[in-house]
Amino acid sequence: MLEFCKKILEKVSFDRHLFKKELMKSIKWVKTEELEVLRRWCLIKFGNLYSQLIKDSFKKVLSA
Repeated sequence: MLEFCKKILEKVSFDRHLFKKELMKSIKWVKTEELEVLRRWCLIKFGNLYSQLIKDSFKKVLSA
């Protein structure tokens, strides 16, 4: 599921709204132990565009 989520996020990265929507879905779908891997990958791949959005999205999940 992690690899599928990565592909989707790459395809929608042109649009901030779509990216956020798919990121939130991805966070729900991936296994708990894969969340940190997804977070790091997102920051490396899309940090230049959506750094704060990514941090905020994962903060809600990883702090719980």
